[in-house]
Amino acid sequence: MLDIENSVVVIIDIQEKLVNAVGKYSPLEKACKIAEAAKILDIPVIVTEQYPHGLGATVPALRENLTENTFFLEKTAFSAMLTPEFVQKLEETGRKQVVIFGIEAHICVHQTICDLLEHGYEVYLVKDASASRNKYEFKTGIDLIKQNGAKATCCEIVLFEWLKTSKSPNFKQVQALIK
Repeated sequence: MLDIENSVVVIIDIQEKLVNAVGKYSPLEKACKIAEAAKILDIPVIVTEQYPHGLGATVPALRENLTENTFFLEKTAFSAMLTPEFVQKLEETGRKQVVIFGIEAHICVHQTICDLLEHGYEVYLVKDASASRNKYEFKTGIDLIKQNGAKATCCEIVLFEWLKTSKSPNFKQVQALIK
């Protein structure tokens, strides 16, 4: 299970044009909940932006749920692991459980997960905080990600695994995110 002391959150390309492109499949609500829980629980967050000059910045609704310590990374490679600054920042956290989600699940999320697994990370894909423009591509990407060894999970599972118990000092704050 997830452990707040060993978790790092990686948010892949939840940017203006990509959120608009996935339309009704937008993962924004769940992404914001996980980001806010990470802030409450003091879990490091890394955010990638694929070619922001063309696709826009991380959407404001998500940005406002992130701390000032959030590391933002501009990239052009589909796998974030092909960007040395990403690898460096991830290694600096000293954490091995990567909670990852974003857009598009079958491209940048998938390729980043493959590389994370190859580098020995334990990877948790948050399905309901991820999306693709096409439902078939999303499903195919998720299937492939699971075949490669990542664990598929959802927002509530992540939050409650982080908490472990209703006696957690942050229980009420985190529980309020899903009510």
